[in-house]
Amino acid sequence: MVIKIPSLGECKIISPLKNFQSEQGKKSLLFIDDNIYISNSIEINEHGEYLEKEQKYFEKAGPREKIFFQPENTIAGIVTCGGICPGLNNVIRSLVVELWFHYGVREILGFRYGYEGLNPEKNLPPLQLDPEIVDEIHDEGGTLLGTSRGPQEPEKMMSYLRSMGVNLLFCVGGDGTHRGAYQLFRILQEKSYPISIIGIPKTIDNDILYTSRTFGFNTAIEEARKVLICAHTEAKSVRYGIGLVKLMGRDSGFVTAYSALASQLVNYAIIPEVPVSLLGANGFLSWLEQRILTREHALIAVAEGAGSEWIKEDIERKDASGNVLHADVGKFLRDKIVEYFNNKQVPIQMKYFDPSYLIRSVPANAEDAAFCDALARNAVHAGMAGRTGITIGYIHNQFVHIPIEMVISGRKKIDPESSLWQTVLASTGQPIP
Repeated sequence: MVIKIPSLGECKIISPLKNFQSEQGKKSLLFIDDNIYISNSIEINEHGEYLEKEQKYFEKAGPREKIFFQPENTIAGIVTCGGICPGLNNVIRSLVVELWFHYGVREILGFRYGYEGLNPEKNLPPLQLDPEIVDEIHDEGGTLLGTSRGPQEPEKMMSYLRSMGVNLLFCVGGDGTHRGAYQLFRILQEKSYPISIIGIPKTIDNDILYTSRTFGFNTAIEEARKVLICAHTEAKSVRYGIGLVKLMGRDSGFVTAYSALASQLVNYAIIPEVPVSLLGANGFLSWLEQRILTREHALIAVAEGAGSEWIKEDIERKDASGNVLHADVGKFLRDKIVEYFNNKQVPIQMKYFDPSYLIRSVPANAEDAAFCDALARNAVHAGMAGRTGITIGYIHNQFVHIPIEMVISGRKKIDPESSLWQTVLASTGQPIP
């Protein structure tokens, strides 16, 4: 099934990138044909048939030979929303640089503090962005534009964008940001206002559907690995030492899984996708007791969204972005471990680490920096070509256009039967629940 991509209309303007084009005979080495698609699955049998019954074919991202917007008349906007993440400033910088130098767009607005910056009642005038202002921001963590959580009224945002003359808006954020972008896209579509809405997926948790990785994830694994090494050192340096590290992962355990694999030190990884019994002969605490008595130390990594089966809350709480707020599983598990071993009269030494803010506030590492640059440039190509209501995905090492409606339909999760999780189990040596 070919996934239909929303567009503002026919592209009639020759792209300024034509000036940078090289040719081999009649074949373009720069521009992407609109009829090139990337499949979501690549596994086939001996007959050349896809193993997955229903294939999805996504439009390949990249520069188009003809564009929708006249660059000299175009006003672009950038907004960053949700929690901070390594690479935000890299994305902002590359958006500005690509718009300015390659497309010739001279009016670039940075809307401040997330979607609040699109609500005139908040009195947050946008920043005028140019290459000089963003020149060195990629060396810093956080976001030049600031951020916030929570939605704003789509009608107010639409009216504000129109009053500012904005033609395309780049929304950098996770699930909540994309839900807000989709609402804005829908109301613009209903009113037939030609403003392009382009998403750039940002989440350390790496839980965006139909994209194999999101920016900041690689840096998060690198930083989390450092914490796990420190926690292991602390635990192993004393008798009956236990290192417990809580990592990011509200609904998905990718950070915990990959950090465990990167460190090769974790003895038990706990993720939201795989329920674990706390008590009983085959429970986690019984396993931990045997580990401590035989090896005299242990390192445990737990995702922040794990353990919901342990902690029952009467009222479901949500943050401003609509994400479910989980009870603090790290502190809960820490206290349960201490209580259990006190009752067993085993003098453990607990070392608890919660590095979440430390990890998300650092600058992007080299791989994420390069990835952010490619994401941003492909977002600009999509916006200038009149694509709208889409985000830039990454499938099989290819950048693609994915409708935002599909992205917000769920969360990407670890399959307990996947080779990823089986490799984690092989690395940790933990029992299968």
